[in-house]
Amino acid sequence: MKLYGGIDMNDGGMISSLRDMTLQTDLMNIINDNIQGFNKVGYQKKVPVVSSFAEFIGSHALSKNVDEQVGRIKITKNPLDLALATEGYFQVMTPNGMQLTRDGRFKLDKDGNLLTLQNYKVLSKEGKSIKLNGVPKELTDIKIEKDGLIRYLDKTNLKLREAGTISIVTSESAILENPDVKQGYVEESNVAMHEELFNMVPIRRNFEANRQLFIIQNEALTKALQELGRTS
Repeated sequence: MKLYGGIDMNDGGMISSLRDMTLQTDLMNIINDNIQGFNKVGYQKKVPVVSSFAEFIGSHALSKNVDEQVGRIKITKNPLDLALATEGYFQVMTPNGMQLTRDGRFKLDKDGNLLTLQNYKVLSKEGKSIKLNGVPKELTDIKIEKDGLIRYLDKTNLKLREAGTISIVTSESAILENPDVKQGYVEESNVAMHEELFNMVPIRRNFEANRQLFIIQNEALTKALQELGRTS
C-alpha cells in the first residue's frame, strides 16, 4: 500500500495474502478428499502439484495428479470381488459413456450380465458387455484367471464355458498386457492417513500466517482511511 494523497494497493499486500489463502484452501480441499476416500474401495489418492508461479497466480498454479500405486488388498472370499494387484483399470459402460474404475465389486443380474454395484456393464477386451449364458446356481462355479478370463461351470450340460476376458487397461485406455487379477479380494484405497494428516499441518500454518497478515494489513488500511478522512 502506498500513500500519495491517495491509496494505491499493490500485490505485495492484502491481495497477495488473499491469493495465498485461496491456494492453501484448495490444497486443504485435496487432502480432505483423500481423507474422506480412505475407506472407499478402489479410491486413488490425489497428489497436489504447485507450480513455481503460485506467488503470482495463486490457485491457478495448482493442479493435481492421481497416484496409481496399488492400494491395500483385502480378502472377501466373494467370487465376484476382484482386485488388481498391478496398476490399471476395469472398463465399464455407463449412461455417460465408457469409464475406468478400480472398484472390482461386481455382481450378476438375472440375465447373467456382469455389472458393477452401480449397475454399469463390465466390458470385455473386445469392448462388449460380459454375459454368462445361464447364471450359475453357485458363484463358486465361477473362476476368474489372473488375466481376467472368466470361466464357469454350466451344470445343464456339465461343460466349462468361457464368458470372455475382462477389459483391463492403463489410464490412457491401452490394453494392459499382464494384469494380475485376484478373485475374492477387493482393493481398498491407497491413502496413508498419517501422511495426509502430516501434510495438512504446514498448510494450515501457512493459511493462519496469511490470515493474520491480512488482518494486520486490513487494520492498517482502515486506520489510514480514517486519517485521510480527518484531514480532507
